[in-house]
Amino acid sequence: MTDPHTLQLRAVRSGPPSTGAPAPGGRAARRRGARAAGSPASGTGSPEPPSGGRAARRRAARARKEGPGIIAVRAFGELLITLGVVMILFVAYQLWWTNVRADAYASGQASTLEQQWGGESTAKAHPPYPDTVAPGTKFAIIYIPKLDVKTPVAEGTDKDSILDNGLVGHYTGAQETAFPWDSSGNFALAGHRNTHGEPFRYIPRLVPGDKIVVETAYDWYTYVVTGSLPQTSPTNVSVIAPVPPQSGFKGPGRYITLTTCTPEFTSTYRMAVWGKLVEDLPKSEGGQPAALSG
Repeated sequence: MTDPHTLQLRAVRSGPPSTGAPAPGGRAARRRGARAAGSPASGTGSPEPPSGGRAARRRAARARKEGPGIIAVRAFGELLITLGVVMILFVAYQLWWTNVRADAYASGQASTLEQQWGGESTAKAHPPYPDTVAPGTKFAIIYIPKLDVKTPVAEGTDKDSILDNGLVGHYTGAQETAFPWDSSGNFALAGHRNTHGEPFRYIPRLVPGDKIVVETAYDWYTYVVTGSLPQTSPTNVSVIAPVPPQSGFKGPGRYITLTTCTPEFTSTYRMAVWGKLVEDLPKSEGGQPAALSG
């Protein structure tokens, strides 16, 4: 006789009766089939749109689009950069290139004068010096040994044609002053302190006892510095008078005055340096002044 518990156990183990053959491939194949059923090719399911779709690209384009404020700020920044470059170039032109150009011109003019004077300057007899010189004419060379200055002197103080070319100008016209060969008077000169050769940049360093030499066609004139006026008004023309009131000179003599702008890089005031003649050495006697040869 069969045990009923045994029969039930067999039924459980054997499971329900099969209705057909199992799907080939097993469980893994069924999973692949389920995934394929949800793909766009099967026509079922709702796949997510790709992250780089058209809508996303439109949103990114709107985010990148520049508004009027951004455009204005960018344009202003570019303008500032351009202005900065222009200012740098202008400063370089003023502080460097004008000096290069003026130094070259002044050096060339000094060489031309020395060639013109040549052998005639050593003649014991020479024509008298003129009473007047045509405006713009280069008629002398000034040396300031302490400052390593050597530059021609031209008649007049015109800024464009004389001072801006690195030359030293002789006061003339309404402010007529003496020539170095005159028996009495004040040989007054003007020169740039900054830019365009700046021959008088360092004249504030001159102190009593320093030498200034002026060369002309037939003579060497040596002056010794006696004093200076650090600052005065541009309208104070008394500093180039025959006997400047603040120079300390007591009467007529053979003097020299150097004038330039002050402070540096401005034209607010003027300064003056004064000197008196201590030697007139004819070139016919040969040699140079001790202030130069030493």
